[in-house]
This record gives sequence, structure tokens and C-alpha cells, in this order.
Amino acid sequence: MKAMYKSELARLAGVSANTFRRYLNSRRDVLEKMGVSPRAQTLPPRAVRYVVDDYCIDVPDEMQSF
Repeated sequence: MKAMYKSELARLAGVSANTFRRYLNSRRDVLEKMGVSPRAQTLPPRAVRYVVDDYCIDVPDEMQSF
């Protein structure tokens, strides 16, 4: 996984930015342990992997880095 903007993940999940922000707030303790601040616009690769797996987001192959 590569680092991604929160807005990009919200779009891929098919939800509004506000809905996605509420989801992230419900996982704040886990994300903070990964070094993600609530004000961060991008998520590091490790956090992206967690969110994609937890929220069941399908990320197109061309958006993934291997």
C-alpha cells in the first residue's frame, strides 16, 4: 500500500468526507498508535492498509504500490 489522502479513501469507500472522518474518529486510538494525528490529511502506508482492511475498501491495482 502507498500513502493516501483521507479524501481519496473516502471516495473509494463511496462515502462523504464527513462520514469517513467519523469512521476514523471511531478508530482514533489505533490510528494514533500508528502515528496518525487527527488533523493529518494523508495516511501512511501502514494506516492505509489497516483502514482498507477494516472498512473493506476495494483499492484498484494501479493505486497500490508493491
